[in-house]
Order: sequence, then C-alpha cells, then structure tokens
Amino acid sequence: MLAVFNRSVVDGPEELVSPRNGGPDLRKNDKDLVQHFVSTQPNTTSLKLDTHGVMAYTHHNQGLLMPRSFGVVDDVFCVFVGALQNLALLRQEYGLRKNVDEVMLAIEAFKALRDRGPFPADQVLHQFEGHFAFVLFDSNSGTVLATRAAEGKCSLFWGRTSDGSLAFSDNDEVLKSGCGTSFAPFPAGCYFSSMKGLQSYEHPLNNMKAMPRVDSKGQMCGATFVVDSSKKASIPHVSSEANWSQDI
Repeated sequence: MLAVFNRSVVDGPEELVSPRNGGPDLRKNDKDLVQHFVSTQPNTTSLKLDTHGVMAYTHHNQGLLMPRSFGVVDDVFCVFVGALQNLALLRQEYGLRKNVDEVMLAIEAFKALRDRGPFPADQVLHQFEGHFAFVLFDSNSGTVLATRAAEGKCSLFWGRTSDGSLAFSDNDEVLKSGCGTSFAPFPAGCYFSSMKGLQSYEHPLNNMKAMPRVDSKGQMCGATFVVDSSKKASIPHVSSEANWSQDI
C-alpha cells in the first residue's frame, strides 16, 4: 500500500531527510512515486484525495495474516494492513454491527475521537490489539493519522519525497525507490498526526527523539525515532468532562 500527502496538508519530520553531502537528489516527487507504484504493483486501486494526496493499495503479495483493505465513510479515507485480535470487543465498544471489519472500525474510532473526544488518542489506540498498521485521512479537517501496532510485526515505513511530501508504505522497496535514503521504519507503538506530530501511545507522557539511522553500507538513511525516557512531558490536569477531540 502507499499513501502520499503533500506539504499543504502535513509536514513530516525533517529528521527523515538524509543529508545529500553534495551528491544528486535521487528521490522522486509525489506524482512520480505514485506512478511508479501503480505501474509496478499488479491490480492496484488508487484514489486521488483532491489536491491533498493519493492513497493506493493492492492485494498482490499480501501476507495471509497481513491483508490490506481500504474504506471510506463520510469523507474519511483509510488503508489498513493486518488484523485486530479483539475486533468483536471493539465493535461492542463503539456500538457497531457484526459485519464491520478492521478498516471500518478504524474509521469509526477516529470519528468518535474527532467528534466527541471521549478519550485521548493514545487510549483509543491502546485498545487496538493485534498486528496492524493503518493510515487515515479526513478530508473534512485535513487530518492525517498513521499508526503501527506496538508488537511491530506489521511493517510500516515513512519517508519524504523530493517535493517534501510525506509518504507511507508497508513495502520498504517502494519508499526506497521514491524517497532514496530519506525514509525509515515507522516506530512501533506510536502514532503520527498532522496536529500533534509523532507520539507514543505506549508511553504517552514521554517525548520522542530522532536517532541517526545508518544502513549496511554505512550511509545515513533517515532517522529512527525512539521514546525519550529522560524527558517526561507534563501530566495534564483535566476534568471528567474533558474533550479530547483536539488530541489528533
């Protein structure tokens, strides 16, 4: 799968961009990256998100336990990889029908967080049990949300294209072709949103820090983001009626 968003919607971490050291920039722009994906991945379905970006996916070469799915409800678009072990319980939690699958559950959970904000985003995502990753875009608010399960068994990578767009894919070769060395694995147990940036839902009171990432050839290759245990964020004092809708 591939999701690409331009800088007018979201600005990804600058640490993902590797220094060129005087060499040529081998990255593609967002349009060329999407075109490369569509032309090299069989049976691809792609959707242009107005002027904001593109989402694309294919069932080709998907793992038996890591299926890919796509859904849209009320202009909220989502591509989901993997499976939720507690899907039935989450359906009950959100009052959803028994035929609701993982991608639709992710959309409905986001809408509940956006519209009512009953819990902080980290608590909502912490309820998701399984091996999964998903990228979501709300065209009404222009919000991008991406996350990866804490177990880290489901692949998700992110990177920056030559025009500064932010790209996500479950295939590292896709981002390597489009982002050159300016890509990295998305950190497990974390989420990224256009409003809050990168956060750990496993350790919500800790900040994240970027660590230099070096490939097998000794070349700088984006950055690995880890929880910074030495920098505790302040604990917010909130009432029982707090609205967390701005938490994403």
